[in-house]
Amino acid sequence: MKTLLLFLKGGNYNRFATFMLLIILLSGKSFANINLSSISGKVVDGKTHMPLENVIVLINELNIVSKTDSLGYFQFSSVKEGRFTLRISLIGYKSTEENVFAGKDDLTNLLIHLFPEALYSQTVIITGEHPTSAFDNLEKASHVLKDRDLQRDIGLTLAATLKNETGLAMRSMGPAPARPVIRGLGGDRVVISEDGFITKDLSSTSPDHAVSVDPFTAERIEVIRGPRILCKTSSTFGGIVNVIKDEIPFKIPSGIKGSAGVFGESVNNGLMGAVVTEVPVYDFVFRGELSNKHAGNLTTPIGSLNNSDLETLSYAGGLSFVKEWGFLGVSYRTFESDYGVPGGFIGAHPNGIDINMMKHQLNTRLNINLKSEFINSLDINFSRNYYRHKEFENNNLIGAEFALYDYSGNIKVNHSTFGFFEEGIIGLTLNHRDFKVGGYVFTPHSNSFNAATYFFESFHLGKIDFQFAARYNFDQVKPEFEKSDSKIGHIRNRFFKTYSLSLSAVYELWQDIHIGTNLSKSSRIPTIEELFSEGPHLAAYSYEIGNPDLDAESGIGNELFLFIINNWFYSLINVYYNSFSNYIIPRNTGKINYSTLLPVYASSGERAFITGIEAESEIKFSDELKFSFSLSYTYGELKSLRSPLPAIPPLKGLLDLQYSSNNFSAGISSEFAASQNRIDKFEQPTSGYFIWNGFSQYIFITGEFVNSITFNAENIFNKEYRNHLSRVKSIVPEAGRNFKLTYKLYF
Repeated sequence: MKTLLLFLKGGNYNRFATFMLLIILLSGKSFANINLSSISGKVVDGKTHMPLENVIVLINELNIVSKTDSLGYFQFSSVKEGRFTLRISLIGYKSTEENVFAGKDDLTNLLIHLFPEALYSQTVIITGEHPTSAFDNLEKASHVLKDRDLQRDIGLTLAATLKNETGLAMRSMGPAPARPVIRGLGGDRVVISEDGFITKDLSSTSPDHAVSVDPFTAERIEVIRGPRILCKTSSTFGGIVNVIKDEIPFKIPSGIKGSAGVFGESVNNGLMGAVVTEVPVYDFVFRGELSNKHAGNLTTPIGSLNNSDLETLSYAGGLSFVKEWGFLGVSYRTFESDYGVPGGFIGAHPNGIDINMMKHQLNTRLNINLKSEFINSLDINFSRNYYRHKEFENNNLIGAEFALYDYSGNIKVNHSTFGFFEEGIIGLTLNHRDFKVGGYVFTPHSNSFNAATYFFESFHLGKIDFQFAARYNFDQVKPEFEKSDSKIGHIRNRFFKTYSLSLSAVYELWQDIHIGTNLSKSSRIPTIEELFSEGPHLAAYSYEIGNPDLDAESGIGNELFLFIINNWFYSLINVYYNSFSNYIIPRNTGKINYSTLLPVYASSGERAFITGIEAESEIKFSDELKFSFSLSYTYGELKSLRSPLPAIPPLKGLLDLQYSSNNFSAGISSEFAASQNRIDKFEQPTSGYFIWNGFSQYIFITGEFVNSITFNAENIFNKEYRNHLSRVKSIVPEAGRNFKLTYKLYF
């Protein structure tokens, strides 16, 4: 310092100025070799798409931190060029990482989704208070369709949305009456629910009946298997498709939020629109929803499928009172649909059948957070449903009419750690159903009653995680009149007492590799139609004969699986075998009822087995590029006859190559299926196929709004192919070349 002062006193100002200028120039030259840019973006709730405040965003390599503001925005200034990993975290949310590249230009408009750590489900509550189990990782990695994937795969129906999920197929009788099939099992072995409330319609009873659920307003769709399904159903071999909409809100948002969207496709001139909003007022939250869709006749590679049009209107309102102790809420939904069932084949009306359906559903829920030493929460819900369904012939006469009044109640206790049991569920459910039939259908008016108790528990011993569940059912099916001299047998009051069990275990073989098994005992009582039907069902193009002496369906199943997951690779392989001592099935007898010219289907209980394999894998070649594939194969046989089970899907799969960079993604995929020649006596074989699809998706921010645009091209080469589970495959193939466009706005 003294030397510097002497230097300045000596009048060497010019020398000093020259010296400082030289340092600056040299520094500038060295800094010029370092490109600096900024990184900025927005963090939103992955479920609600609302901005999140006070989120910690960390650049791992530089160890610098930014925090989001009240609008969810964050920014890093003067970041050198290179590849970095952003770690995003917020209390109550699952932390995530994003790989980014900072170049010469600023990196802006990053959109990052954080999902709540506590996954609220109507069948079980998984919280972040305990160590994550292998089951949690398995459930989060598979069987859930949400966010970008849900928008990419959305279709006009729930079955069309899920048809490419591993192990799932689509039963159909035209575009509208389509329903998911799991591992070759359909009907009420596959339960469909909304927010945990079982959907009450007649889609499980006949292939011409549509599902009364609109997937376009769903926030998440999950396929539930394993022990947890015994909280809702006694059939362990199928599964539950739960569409999550949160119609009864359970938390108060920070402000008005919602979404609006439109969907269109070319193959049927389809158009769909929907709006959903949540409005908080003090301790109350109101949720409103409105959706409408229209579709004309389906276009196929060989022509149009007449009478395959669809018109649907759905609206709902929900109101909740939310406090720290829990919430009390109610919702009301109306679903109305008019759709056509195609004709033109043997036993069918030449011009098909028109169906008008309507459902009114009232749901209530009370959830109390007790947080006591033993009980975490108490959940009580009640649901009332009215469903009406009319089938019109081409002369506008009613050929069949159905009415359903359904009342359901459920009490569920979510308990905390007790002994070696971790969080679990104990519950009781009651259901009463009044089923009325009119027109030319001669199934008697009937009532049914169900009372069931169940529990679900999880625990671990060493490196093995366990889940166990049990369910006991008492059922009564009572026809309006007893008839001992009926042509199909003695129609009378029937009682059933059944139980179901399921045990799953997962063992950590290595850090990223798990193996597991599931053992289950399944049961299912026969439906009213399987017991008492006697007459034509015109829209299904069948003459249906029930069997009032049927016993409950029963079977034993076993499943083995291998699960691998790390940062760049994921794989799940399942092998299963389900043996039925009494498999209830309506089979085509090969006979014709000559008064109606309809094929005769008769219900019977048979010894049978269904076995198969499922595999799905995902490989990340880089941060932007990944490849995935899935494969499903099902083999079914009637043991006593040593003949194939009818309506078993063929070997099918999906190949998918996807590129993602920040807010843009695109990919190509191929759906394929083998031929199906293992068929029942009067079933038709189908050929294999290979079709190509493509998609692109862009998500961007405008002010406080999040926008998403998705474009899909399906069956690009207009390939003619047929779905083996379609009842109209004999007259027309599946959809031809199709272009879909989806736009959603989140506010």
